Order: sequence, then structure tokens, then C-alpha cells
Amino acid sequence: MGKEIRELEPKRVWNKFADLNAVPRPSKKEERVIEFMMDFGKNLGLKTIVDEVGNVIIKKPATKGMEDRKTVILQSHLDMVHQKNNDTEFDFDTQGIQMYVDGDWVRAKGTTLGADNGLGVATIMAILESKDIPHPALEALFTIDEETGMTGAKGLKGGLLEGAILLNLDTEEDDEIDIGCAGGIDVTAKGNYREENSTQDSGAFLISVKGLSGGHSGMEIHKGLGNANKLMNALLVKASDQYNLKIAEINGGGLRNAIPRESTALVTVSGSNVKAFAQDISDWGQAVKKEFFTTDPGLKIAAQPTEMPAKVMEAKAQKSLLQALEAAHNGVFAMSASMEGLVETSNNIARVEVKGGGLKIACLTRSSVEEGKKELASSLQSVFESAGYEVVLSGDYPGWNPNPDSDILKVLQSKYVELFKEQPNVVACHAGLECGILGQNYPEVDMISFGPTILGAHSPDERASISSVQKFWKYTLHILESIPTS
Repeated sequence: MGKEIRELEPKRVWNKFADLNAVPRPSKKEERVIEFMMDFGKNLGLKTIVDEVGNVIIKKPATKGMEDRKTVILQSHLDMVHQKNNDTEFDFDTQGIQMYVDGDWVRAKGTTLGADNGLGVATIMAILESKDIPHPALEALFTIDEETGMTGAKGLKGGLLEGAILLNLDTEEDDEIDIGCAGGIDVTAKGNYREENSTQDSGAFLISVKGLSGGHSGMEIHKGLGNANKLMNALLVKASDQYNLKIAEINGGGLRNAIPRESTALVTVSGSNVKAFAQDISDWGQAVKKEFFTTDPGLKIAAQPTEMPAKVMEAKAQKSLLQALEAAHNGVFAMSASMEGLVETSNNIARVEVKGGGLKIACLTRSSVEEGKKELASSLQSVFESAGYEVVLSGDYPGWNPNPDSDILKVLQSKYVELFKEQPNVVACHAGLECGILGQNYPEVDMISFGPTILGAHSPDERASISSVQKFWKYTLHILESIPTS
């Protein structure tokens, strides 16, 4: 398996990616990958530092003849999203990612691949290690915790970097040059509820919604993908009155930046309704499957008889929960009026936990317009507070305002046309890139983002195009050769 990946071209990049993917690197637990990167830089004899929050910076002098060019910051993040299929046995804290080749794609066995942003990291590593690639003076910035709060970028202090140009290698379409991105904020509702004893004449079921496509809650929010938390809530609303359904537990979704793929709910229904309920769930599941056949062909909805829980939610609390989740906006909220096809504002209802008298609802709200972000976050806050929950707004980070007159943009556009004989798409994205945050302490740095084609990021369907990585590598090397003089 490892040998198959290491034989791919460009070998320099894929070998570094294989090395990196052997190191567990979950967000908030980057100690091992930080040590890995520190050892890498020091073994090359390059100036290598780790700042107070854990970002790693490796500096490399310009190659001969390039000393008069502007210093370039090459930037990618070390952490990766950890998601796996429900039936996959895998420990992200101890195991390296198991990769394989599938035609033009590199995939992982039942887990996220880590190409976001591991391929950017691997590319920078290959350049740092090289002895035959022309380049200006380089400052490689490897940030931490991009996926769960961007605390690495937020914690990077001014004065550590001297570069005039920053190349962020974290975009996921190889024909795009990114010049702007959305900001975001976490909206988290927490509450307590009264429980009551379940009745002995009831039947208990474990309802499951699984097999959804999932994906990046920014880059793929416009695709109409099914959200397991919203689908589960719609099912529970539909059945609560008709079958006297009572909720004992809900466990739906996972990471805030991943569209939820799975949800389970432990429920009871009155004894006289047991047979009719099971059939109705099956029928309803088939109808929903037809609705989402194009976007989520693997969707499965089922209700399996299970052991009776001792406690269920009190009726009033259950009604408040279902109404709040029904009213809370999920998906695209507004499209940009200034950039055609760009999602301006959205929300992802990422996580729903209900158990033992406590509940939590976690959302990630994004917008390229600060007022739009505040408006939607405030709307969600009102919905959840009306249900009696405490709402916390946290992890606020800014967007990155596009600069269509950027000098480095002109370089990237001209090199793209020269190499590939077509115009690139100059875009802003709805994902959260670190450029906006980094620009707060480095406002004079000219920033741009690009990368190879990666599909299904933040889901076990994540895959990286081999031919696109070849294109991206060629493009990156030509950009480094074309950096303007100071």
C-alpha cells in the first residue's frame, strides 16, 4: 500500500505525503506532527522554530541567482479532519492513514484522507528538501488547529515572518485561484431537561439515518446534501404526535465543519403503534431516499427494535427541542450579490446530542460579509434561547476580503495561461482559509491561495486527483521561479 503511493509522480510530493500521513495529527492533538516537522527542518540544517501556540516555521535561503526576489511565505496547516465510516475500525490517535490508488484518485480505507491540507504540507516539505529547485528566500509556515478554530493562525504573532508574499496551498480545485474567503462563528446551544419514566406498554426502537454523502460544510454547502440532524428531526416531528413517540437519546453528526452523515435516536412508541411505526419509518425512509437519490445515493433510514430505556424526555421539553431544530436554519442563507455563484452566508447544524437530562446543539455559521454572519448567528441564538437554552457564540474569525489588483494574483494568472493555455477561475470561497486571520498581524503581505483538486474533504469519501497533483506541482515550481524582485 505505502509503496504504491510512493511510486506516484511527483514522487517528491507523494513520498512526503506518505511520511506525513503515518503521523496521527488530529486537531487539538498536534504534538506528534509538530515534533515531526521540527525534526524535519532541523535535519535539513534549516532554521526551525515553534512559536508559543505550536505553529512551526522553517526558513530556507534563496537559491543562487534568486537572492534579489521577494521573500515568499509558503503556508499550510498540519491538522486534519478525522471522520470515518460507522463500520470502519480505526483509531485516529494511534494509526496512520491507510491509503490506496483508485484510478486517478488516492483514497483512504474508510476514513478521511488528510489531503486537506496534507498535500499542501507535503509540497512545501518537498521544496524545502530540494537542492535543484530555483526559489527565492522561503519561510514555510505550518499552522495548527485550522479545522477546529484556526487557533494557530490566530495565535501567530507579528514580527516572526518577513515575507512579502504568502502562498496558501489550501484550495481544492486546481483551476481556481482564491483571493477571498468566508469568516465564521460557532453557535452552541446547551440545555437541561426533565426526564420521566418510560411506560412498560411501549416498544423501543433505535432509529438510524446513515449513508449520507457528508462533506465540507463550507465548500459543499450549496450542493443540497442531506444533513443527518435535520433529516432525523423531520422524522421525529412527523412521528411524535401520530405514534406518541418519546425521545430517550439522540446522537447526530460530529465535527462542526463537516456536513453530518449519520444520526441515531433511541425512542419509544406506545404499544399499540409498534407495528405501524416500524412500517411507517420504512415507507418514509424510501420516500426520503428518492428525494436525495442524486446527492446522497447511499442514504439508509431504519428503525430496529431495541431494549427499553429507563427514562425519556418530558413531553414539553421534547416539543421545544423538535421545534427549535425545525426552526433553526441549515444550509445556504444568502448568495453573494457581488460575486456570481458564491455562497455569502450559511449555517451547518453539525452536532445534536441528547442524553440523560442534558442536550447540546452545535452549529458553524459562515459568511463573507461580517454583518451577514452576525445576522444569521443572532437568528439562531434567538431560536435556541426561545427554547430555553443557553447559547454561546465562540471561535469568531474574520473573512478575507478579495483584492483583485493583487500583484501576486497577476503572476499566478499569467503563469497559469502560459502553462495550461486557458484562463484560471479567480474566485472567493465559502470555506474558512487562514489568510484573513494571518492578514490581521501581517496586513502588508500579498496573499493568494491555490491547490490541487481534492473532492469530498471532511468525509470518508475524500480523494485527491493524481493528475491534478502533477499539475499543481508544476504550477507551484513555475510560480516560485517568477516571484518579482524586491
